[in-house]
Amino acid sequence: MQKFRDVLSRWERGALSMLEAGELLGMSERQFRRYRDRYAEEGLEGLRDRRLGKASGKRVPAEERQRMLELYATFYGGWNVRHFHEHLKERHGFRWGYTWTKTQLHAAGLVERAKRRGAHRRKRPRKPCEGMMLHQDGSRFAWLDGQPMLDLIVTLDDATSTIYSAFLVEEEGTASSFRGLMETFTAKGLCCSLYTDRGSHYFHTPKAGEKVDKERLTQVGRALARLGIEHIPAYSPEARGRSERMFGTLQGRLPKELTLAGITDIEAANRFLAAVYVPAHNARFARPPELADSAFVAADASQLAEILCVEEARVVGRDNTVGWGGLRLQLPDSRVRHHYVRAAVKVRQYPDGRLAIFHGPRCIGRYDAQGREIGEPIAPMLPPCSTPSRRGLETPRPTPPSARRPALTASRHGVGAAPDRAPTAISAEPGLP
Repeated sequence: MQKFRDVLSRWERGALSMLEAGELLGMSERQFRRYRDRYAEEGLEGLRDRRLGKASGKRVPAEERQRMLELYATFYGGWNVRHFHEHLKERHGFRWGYTWTKTQLHAAGLVERAKRRGAHRRKRPRKPCEGMMLHQDGSRFAWLDGQPMLDLIVTLDDATSTIYSAFLVEEEGTASSFRGLMETFTAKGLCCSLYTDRGSHYFHTPKAGEKVDKERLTQVGRALARLGIEHIPAYSPEARGRSERMFGTLQGRLPKELTLAGITDIEAANRFLAAVYVPAHNARFARPPELADSAFVAADASQLAEILCVEEARVVGRDNTVGWGGLRLQLPDSRVRHHYVRAAVKVRQYPDGRLAIFHGPRCIGRYDAQGREIGEPIAPMLPPCSTPSRRGLETPRPTPPSARRPALTASRHGVGAAPDRAPTAISAEPGLP
């Protein structure tokens, strides 16, 4: 008001034009004229903004605000505001903004204000195209309402943050790692590198806190080396920032979605993850790669199954059995050799618990998780090493000898020169011509 009076007095003295006075006050010439007339009629009160004390025409109705607060307090308690606002729009026809929703929840005391962020860290640039680097990690959390803690195993792409595999298991380990890799490689192909933490199923670490031993490979390391995939260890949680932030999002959203869907067991949760949640998550959070090219290389699923499994060397016992985890695996009859006693073989255990025994590249036996033999019927065996006895069999008839071929020098000795002559008789008595 004081500034308006100063500018108005300068206009009245003729020091300013009406256009210049409006520019100094940040308004048009026409608006300055309105304020001049209102000041002349009402004084300083005429300069007050007439919108003060009046409700905005865009104001959210009070009943809608109350409905939003009741929905959060009744059904969505504990949800983060972004997730809650998405459900408001999708399921409840809510058409007001995220910032207003967050402000109202803060004002009502239903959501705490976020704490200040820590020191700024420079993010590692993403890989330019998908398939160049995958992340695999597990997060232990109460994913199912009323159930004990479970591990969520996730395999995602560094370039796009697309989740290729996600499932719940009771405990993270070698089998869960192989399962996630198998699902990803079968659907997309082989990647260039895999980035993981230094868990004991990924790496051998001779001394805690120091570098991993890349010469002494774990089962996962052996399989990746055989596939030609580089295995990269992470030495701090900050180094795995991309997957850690992703797990923060999953912990804030997935348990609420599972509870909302009424899911309380692992099998149903894994079906929900594959069919519903992961596609929706990728549509919401995945981003396009910098380059449209793909670094994935197609692979045969049957060959992958024989690599992405636990494999250990064994020696066949004298009873043609192989020991494995307290089981004795009986080798079946073979079509190519009579026994495998003391033979060096490889036992493979697949992620679903099935077992197989290989002698070189050949599979010589398959078993279920309890050690029972499974597979196709065995073809007839080879004949025994020794010739069977002829005792009790009929005496075979002798075969008449075949005519002898004439010697190559028969013509030189006169044999065959006169085929119509009878051969000369040879006397059996000595001394006779």
